[in-house]
Amino acid sequence: MRLYHGTNVDFDVIDITKSQKFKDFGQGFYLTDIYTQAEELAKKKARLFGGSPVVQVYEFDEVCLNTSRLKVCLFKEADSEWAEFIFKNRNKKYADFKHGYDIVIGPIADDGVAYLLGRYAEGSFSIEDLAKELKYKKLNRQYFFGTAQAIGLLKRIKNDKRTNKNIFN
Repeated sequence: MRLYHGTNVDFDVIDITKSQKFKDFGQGFYLTDIYTQAEELAKKKARLFGGSPVVQVYEFDEVCLNTSRLKVCLFKEADSEWAEFIFKNRNKKYADFKHGYDIVIGPIADDGVAYLLGRYAEGSFSIEDLAKELKYKKLNRQYFFGTAQAIGLLKRIKNDKRTNKNIFN
């Protein structure tokens, strides 16, 4: 399968330590199987942080998801289990929380996540309310690769016709 990573700076080596902490599924490398979603993220990152929008393309053998070598978590929908998982990963009070999965797949939380997590933390939202409000309104899916073993399964494709270093210039 093809997976896409939207960024504002092209790179050849994936370094998880350079990834932001407190993201939906924790600190790791995020991709999607939806090209336009990666495009939108690349544009947003370039607008916010400078650089040029880049969509990196990777090949991943999804058969690896069904082996015992990897710990994989799949959230099929934005439900209360998914919301609780995101709450723990994004909340700095749970800074020591480590889920232990190599790969996590599931929906992306809405951009107003911090506000919504705050409402849940203060008790004004139930976990079901949080899940409902976090559900992104557009078609989306994210793939989190959180270990060197998982990242080692990604093969960068540089000559894909849909990707160039500065695809939007």
